[in-house]
Amino acid sequence: MHTFSIIIKKIALFFIIFYPCSNLLNAQQSNSDFWDHVRFGGGIGLSFGDGFFSGTLAPSAIYEINNQVALGVGLNGTYNTQKDFYKSTILGGSIITLFNPADAIQLSAEFEELHVNRKYESFYNLADDVYWSPALFIGAGYRSGNVTFGIRYDLLYDEDKSVYANAWAPFLRFYF
Repeated sequence: MHTFSIIIKKIALFFIIFYPCSNLLNAQQSNSDFWDHVRFGGGIGLSFGDGFFSGTLAPSAIYEINNQVALGVGLNGTYNTQKDFYKSTILGGSIITLFNPADAIQLSAEFEELHVNRKYESFYNLADDVYWSPALFIGAGYRSGNVTFGIRYDLLYDEDKSVYANAWAPFLRFYF
C-alpha cells in the first residue's frame, strides 16, 4: 500500500507542475519551429583525491514556451569510489519547470528520481544498498543571459537515503 501511495503522489505532483503550462503550449502559434525553442545544457562534475574519485555527467534540455516559462528533462549519471571502502553508481532523470517573473530572476521546480547502487564496508562486513531516491527541488536564482546561479531546497530530503549531503544546494545552470 505504501508503494501505491508514493506512485499516486508522484502522478499528482506531475500534474500540479505541468498542467498549468499545457495551456501555454496550446497557445503557441502553429507555424513556430519547435527546435527554435529548445535549449540544451547540463553539468559535468569531477572530483578526485587520495584514493577517491567522483564523476558526474548530467545532460538536460528545456523547451522555452515563452520568455517566462520553460519545461525540460534531464539525465544524471554519477560514479563514486573510495579505494578499499566505498563504491556507488547513481543513475536517473528529472523533469523541471522554470519560471522567469523578471529578466534577472528565475524560479524553478524540479522532480528528480535516482537509482542508487552503493557498496561499502560496514563494521568489517560488505554492505550493499540498492534503492530509489526521489527529490523535489524548489529553487530561486539570478539569471544573466544563458547562465543562472542560485539555491534550491529538496522538499523530500531524507538524511539516510538522499545522495545529497544537505537539503539546501547551490546550483549553476547553463542553457544554450
